[in-house]
Formats: sequence, structure tokens, C-alpha cells
Amino acid sequence: MRALAVTMKHELIGLGGVVERNVYLTRRYIWWDLAFFLWTVANTLTIVFIAKGIEAAGGEIDVDRATTTLLIGAVVWAYLGIIFEFITETVAWERWEGTIEYTFMAPLSRAMHLGGTGVFSVLYGLVRAVLLFVVVALFFDLALADANFAAALVVLLVASVSFFGIGIMTAVLPLLSPEKGAQLGFVAQGLLLVVSGVYYPVSVLPSWMEWVSTISPATYALEGIRAAILDGVPLGSLWPQLWPLIVIGLVSIPLGLWVFSLGERHAKRRGKLKRSG
Repeated sequence: MRALAVTMKHELIGLGGVVERNVYLTRRYIWWDLAFFLWTVANTLTIVFIAKGIEAAGGEIDVDRATTTLLIGAVVWAYLGIIFEFITETVAWERWEGTIEYTFMAPLSRAMHLGGTGVFSVLYGLVRAVLLFVVVALFFDLALADANFAAALVVLLVASVSFFGIGIMTAVLPLLSPEKGAQLGFVAQGLLLVVSGVYYPVSVLPSWMEWVSTISPATYALEGIRAAILDGVPLGSLWPQLWPLIVIGLVSIPLGLWVFSLGERHAKRRGKLKRSG
């Protein structure tokens, strides 16, 4: 038991070290992060203004509800994008910094290495998502008096586990293809965008795509967050959205680590770790 405790202590220290290193990297490129945040704000405004555009064109909709629905979709999608970006580009960042061989030879399990990246991406993504929601909401006169933000935050945190598991699977792509692997990670993210009801209900999808949406964690995250913010649904009533997220997380994280280990062994055998193109 003592040996196990010592091992766990070292692993957790290593996880904290990965989080700390990502903090330093973010600080180094903070002005680029600010530029991308401004781009995200502009992109989100473009999407959210669609509701007002429909009304201006003569359409009859509940503008406030449609605006809030689109805003939630855009913010959650931006949050998911941050998690995918940090985890998928884990290998690419190591190549850019010239530390990939040192990191993959370090006395730290791959679970803690990727876990540290995931923890940082969740914390960073939450701060960014809250700021994005607040900044964009200032452009609209939204009535959110009944919104249950605490329940929405819990749903987002639970969903983060599932997003993390899927992100680990996409993180293997740059190992398999140093040239185009990272771009394929964004292809996977785009496929989730189509089937998860980010900007429309999944009920409008063809039946086979609606079935695919049932295995996307973003589907349940969006349903739960929209119910909490739009209708003030309490956390206890969001169990139909929470339990699928928990199941997907429990399955996707071990599966993702297994897939990554296969990719890592393949990259080491083929000498792809050090390659940058």
C-alpha cells in the first residue's frame, strides 16, 4: 500500500507539472489567445444574430428564446473546440517545442500526461466559455431571470469527461500522420457539429443521422444546458442527459488511452515521433 501511495503521489505530481507547463505555454502566447478569442466572439455574434435576422425578414419566432438557443450552441461548441484543440494538438505542441522525445521518455504514465492536458483544457475552456457567454450576451437584451446556471455548469463539467475521452482518440491522429493528423482531428470535431444539434434540434436530421447523435456527448450536453438556462430545470431533473454523458465518459476514456497507446507504439516503431513533416 505504501508503494502504491508513493507511485500515485509521483503520478499526481507529474499531472500537476503538465498542467503547470500548459499554463506557461498559454502565458507565452497570450496575445495570440486574445486574438483568437476576439475571432470567436465575432463568429458567435454572426451566428446569434441569425435569430434577429429572421425576425427582420418577416419571420415569426420567439426571438429571445431563439437567440439564447443559438448562443448556448455557439458557446458549448467553442468550449468543445478548445478541449479538442488542446488534446488533439498535444503531439504537435511537443514537436513545435522540440520536447516530444523528452516527454515520451519521461517517467510519467501516458494517462497522467494526457490527463494533465485534459485538466488544463477544461479549466481554460470553462473560463473562456463564461467570458464568451457574458461578452456576447451584452449585445442582446436577454431575459435569463429563470436560468439555472449552476445546473448548466454541472452538466458542462460532466460532459467535459466525455469530450476528454473522445479528444484522446483524436490525439492519436498526429502520431499516425505528422503531416495531416492534426487537421483530421478537426474533421472529427466537424462531424460532431453536424449530428449534435448545436444550432438546430436533432429531430430535423435524417433518421440515420439522428441515431448517430445518440452517441455524441455534445447532444446531451446541449439538451441539458439549454433546459437549465432556457427553462430553469433543476439539476435533479437533468438525469436523462447526465447518465448518458457519464456512460460515454466511462467508455471513451479507457478506449481513448488504449487507442493512443497503439498509436504511440506504431509511431515509435516507424520513427514518427521526431518528424515534423
